[in-house]
Amino acid sequence: MEIVRTVAAMRAAVAGRRVGFVPTMGYLHEGHLSLVREARARADVVVVSIFVNPTQFGPNEDLARYPRDLERDVAMLSKEGVDLVFAPEANEIYPAGARTFVEVEGLSDRLEGASRPGHFRGVATVVTKLFEIVRPEVAVFGQKDAQQALVIRRMVRDLMIDVEVVVAPTKRDEDGVALSSRNVYLSADERRAAGAIPRALAAARRALAQGERDPERIVAAARAVLDAEPLLRLDYLALVDAETLDRLERARGEMLLAVAVFAGKTRLIDNEVLAS
Repeated sequence: MEIVRTVAAMRAAVAGRRVGFVPTMGYLHEGHLSLVREARARADVVVVSIFVNPTQFGPNEDLARYPRDLERDVAMLSKEGVDLVFAPEANEIYPAGARTFVEVEGLSDRLEGASRPGHFRGVATVVTKLFEIVRPEVAVFGQKDAQQALVIRRMVRDLMIDVEVVVAPTKRDEDGVALSSRNVYLSADERRAAGAIPRALAAARRALAQGERDPERIVAAARAVLDAEPLLRLDYLALVDAETLDRLERARGEMLLAVAVFAGKTRLIDNEVLAS
């Protein structure tokens, strides 16, 4: 496995090859590795990027303390048979004086975008740059970041980028908590409290299965579970159209139940696709 640090070297390494690509910010876990396996099944060469993207962090977010351990990540990827790891410095991706950004209007300013202004502009910009550098045929993302996947799919369509975007299922721990690099921040009590998040999603799913079609009541069923856990502080909880993220007057079709909570200082997100 080769570790590549520069744009020029990365382009040379993938020239003429069918590439499956998994962009990450590192500090990998089993969820990331499941994306790697999906890419491996769809391509001849697998590239994983490890880059903590500064433009998707707000001024009061955790850029400085975001967990980093390249040696650990490389060892995990080597065991998975990854061919190339792209691990550039920030000035390689954002040269001095860079002024161009990519923004997907309509999908980027709600839910995560409302709580983290500018976040998806940073995501869309860095993913566009990475696609241009790596030139993948297939790029794999996780369902845990459902809004991110929607933004990227729309960006790819609107900019006519020649890449297939695959969204793989969320990987969860035994108690149902979605795997996340940020879980390392949690204390033992906070980690226990986080178990309320998948239970809340399950409560909404049960309400729908029992015939409830009022979105507010479905959301209320989930919120009751979260409100019962004193260590969690709700950021948002919404049931929206799974493609447009528009609010619903009645539960119908394919829907996304999206949630963000704080456990102490750590912000956790999760979601479930529901259908009626």
